[in-house]
Amino acid sequence: MTHCEIRAGAALQLPSPGKLAGYAAVFDSPADLGSFVEVVKPGAFTRSLQHASDVQALYDHERRSILGRVSAGTLRLREDERGLSFELDLPDTSVGRDLAVLVKRGDVSGCSFGFLVPEGGDAWMARAGKPMRELRNLNLVEITITPQPAYTDTTVAVRCMPRHWESALQIHRLYFETL
Repeated sequence: MTHCEIRAGAALQLPSPGKLAGYAAVFDSPADLGSFVEVVKPGAFTRSLQHASDVQALYDHERRSILGRVSAGTLRLREDERGLSFELDLPDTSVGRDLAVLVKRGDVSGCSFGFLVPEGGDAWMARAGKPMRELRNLNLVEITITPQPAYTDTTVAVRCMPRHWESALQIHRLYFETL
């Protein structure tokens, strides 16, 4: 069974009334997820964006709080030299109106994205004695606007870790627990 993974991004803004824009992912910006370091590489979304008609924009990863969708033309995604940028037409719903207020006040300023990793879409290596994962080719599932863009649950990501890295990570944890 394949599990969708979630990662954080930043740079959220209201460019005009009823629109929201930002970056759901930033390239080559290492994220320390505790058990390993992860980085999204340029081009990671290229293939996925060619077939992204079902990608949704959500509020706080909540499927009941849909903000837009590529197939409806209310969400536009683009990969540029910085990362995965988006522009979203906010809906005239309680969630959309509330979100606009929260972003304007600065209470909500983060973005995130959910993805699946196809076979060969990532690479694992060691970096400074810690496992490092490069995301090179992703199937984008969602972007989300969230007040908590930090990586709060790394267990989903660990499930996709190759077995030899799981063993190394277990040894790493045991070593530090005995100190």
